[in-house]
Amino acid sequence: MFELSSKMNDERINEIGENHVGTSAQNPIRPDAFDISDEEKIKKIEESVKDILNTLGMDLTDDSLQGTPKRVAKAFVNELFMGLNPKNMPKPSTFENNYSYGEMLVEKNIVVYSTCEHHLLPIIGRAHVAYISDGKVIGLSKMNRIVEYFSKRPQVQERLTMQVVQAMQEALGTQDVACVIDAKHLCVNSRGIKDIESSTITAEFGGKFKEKDTKREFLDYLKMNTKFD
Repeated sequence: MFELSSKMNDERINEIGENHVGTSAQNPIRPDAFDISDEEKIKKIEESVKDILNTLGMDLTDDSLQGTPKRVAKAFVNELFMGLNPKNMPKPSTFENNYSYGEMLVEKNIVVYSTCEHHLLPIIGRAHVAYISDGKVIGLSKMNRIVEYFSKRPQVQERLTMQVVQAMQEALGTQDVACVIDAKHLCVNSRGIKDIESSTITAEFGGKFKEKDTKREFLDYLKMNTKFD
C-alpha cells in the first residue's frame, strides 16, 4: 500500500511540475519561515549547495568553485527570493488625486525576473499594469516595486499576476486594477520540450477592467509601439 501511495504521489508531482499547476493563490510558506535570521539561512543554504555540488562530483577546492555555495546562498536570500520576506514589501506611496485625472493609467513593460517554483529555473518577461483612480494615485516607481517584490519568489505566473493586482487594489482602495504578464519560462525553453520560442501570457482583471470596453482599451494600449530616441 505504501509503495502504491508513493508511486501515485510521484506521478502527481511530475504532473504538477510539467503543467505549471499552482496549488494556492498564496505562496506556500510555512508559519515558521522567519524564525531564523537571513544570516542563518545563508549559512544553511551554503552547506546545502556544497552538498549538491559535491554529489554532482564538482571539485570545490577549485578556485572558481570555492565561493559558489556562499554566492548562491546570498543570492537566494537577498535577491532571487527576497520577496518571500514581508519586511521587504514596498510601502506604496499613494496620494490624493487632486488633479482629478479620471482616465486609465498604464505602466507598460515592467521587467519581470522570477523563478519557476517547480524547477527553480528563471521566468523572464514583462508586466503591464493599469488602474483607474477612485480618489488615490500611486507613485509610478511603486508599481515597478510591487511587481519586483512578488516576482522575487519561487513562483507560478498565474499567482504572480493575481498578487500584483491584489496588492495594487489594497494600496489604491479600488477594484479597478489590471495586470498582464508575458514571460518566457526556462523550464520550458531550456529543458523538457526545449521550445525556445514560446512564452506564457497571464491576465487578471478587476472591477471596471472586467467590462468589455475597458478591457479592450487597456489591451489596445499594450499594442502601442512607443519608441524613445
